[in-house]
Amino acid sequence: MPGPAQQSSTRPARPSEPSGGAAAEPAAAAAEASGNGADTADVIVVGAGPAGSTAAYHLARTGLDVLLLEKSAFPREKVCGDGLTPRAVRQLIDLGIDVSESAGWLHNRGLRIVAGGRRVELDWPELSAFPGFGLVRRRADFDELLARRAAAAGARLVERANVDSPLIDERSGRITGVSARLGEDRCPVTYRAPLVVAADGNSTRLSLAMKRYRRTDRAMGVAYRTYFTTPRHEDRYLEAWLDLRDPADPDRRLLPGYGWVFGMGDGTANVGLGVVDTGAVTRDVDWKHLLRHWCENLPDDYGYRPEAVTEPIRGSALPMGLNRQPHYADGLLLIGDAGGTVSPATGEGIAYAMESGRYAAETVVQALARRTDRGRDLALHAYPQALRAAYDGYFALGRLTAAALSRPRLLGAAGAAGLGNPAVLRAAFRLMVNLTEPNSRDALDRLLHLLGRLAPSSRG
Repeated sequence: MPGPAQQSSTRPARPSEPSGGAAAEPAAAAAEASGNGADTADVIVVGAGPAGSTAAYHLARTGLDVLLLEKSAFPREKVCGDGLTPRAVRQLIDLGIDVSESAGWLHNRGLRIVAGGRRVELDWPELSAFPGFGLVRRRADFDELLARRAAAAGARLVERANVDSPLIDERSGRITGVSARLGEDRCPVTYRAPLVVAADGNSTRLSLAMKRYRRTDRAMGVAYRTYFTTPRHEDRYLEAWLDLRDPADPDRRLLPGYGWVFGMGDGTANVGLGVVDTGAVTRDVDWKHLLRHWCENLPDDYGYRPEAVTEPIRGSALPMGLNRQPHYADGLLLIGDAGGTVSPATGEGIAYAMESGRYAAETVVQALARRTDRGRDLALHAYPQALRAAYDGYFALGRLTAAALSRPRLLGAAGAAGLGNPAVLRAAFRLMVNLTEPNSRDALDRLLHLLGRLAPSSRG
């Protein structure tokens, strides 16, 4: 396991950088990292999840000096379904990552929907923009793979660097760096850069310190998951069960969400549930009990039993629909969960986290090439514009879906009608997973792009 401030870059450390190799004394590591009071970079990225590592990779490969600060040490856990759609696969390929099965990935063909006693299998579409397959890999392995990839591109990865506050220029109000605590002994250190990218997750301490508060008019989600051994561990379809009900509810109403079973290919399956909190869901649902109850009612051939569970149930909030804004102001960019990029339609987060990281990186590269402060700031405001252009239509559709999910009767009727009509189901599937062909003549693709133009702005 890495030391308190282990360096994970492929290029030699500068005198002010923390050195790699064996763990150093925390105090010495902090002193070396801070140099004469501050380690400097062109850009600081806080958080080495999918969003942060993707941003750091695309920044570093252009030659920028990038500090990637991760509060934990790899490998580390993250609550997730571990399933990747073709949108995420495309981002991995763009990072130069080998996504073959021989490299440890389990490929899947599409999504199996289970509801009302019916099972329907929907294959990922084969498109020019996206590959026709998805992937599965544990997040502990996945996140480390991305972080190491960013380091290989030249980013200076510092693990166990717990960022606690921004450094702010009192005259301008701009962020100029961050203060952090290194290692188990939490030795203080400061890092400075003209731009900071917040990829520090749903809690996003940086955003709160910079007064970027969550929009309460946007839905939040919740997800809980665990693993169990199963003979179905090599299932080539991700599986979503729509008949999710709270056993403690005397009316047995449908919950606005779904349960999932994703085979991991290693003898286990990731099993979990995701629910959109539309305000209609009671706040006192025992999610862990609900997940156990749901698992107990899986068919016998899944092999679920309490003693087959391999890990504790863990849960996490899902920030949806660009629910924290502005995504750029005063030198700080928000990406991934820090910017609320989880899809309100499906709960998918990894693909949009990685895409937002790439959009942010491309914007920063353009901005830092400008010759004036005004020019740089104008260029940086292209980042939230890129997010709106990419997601306004789709996320608006997702918010409508979330609102519909709060009406169980409507949800049940729509689900029954869709499962009984393959054409409708295929159209809904492609809309929900946001896999459409750019500039296509296909009616469905044109519909989504029309929604994108007509949708209310995410600023509204």
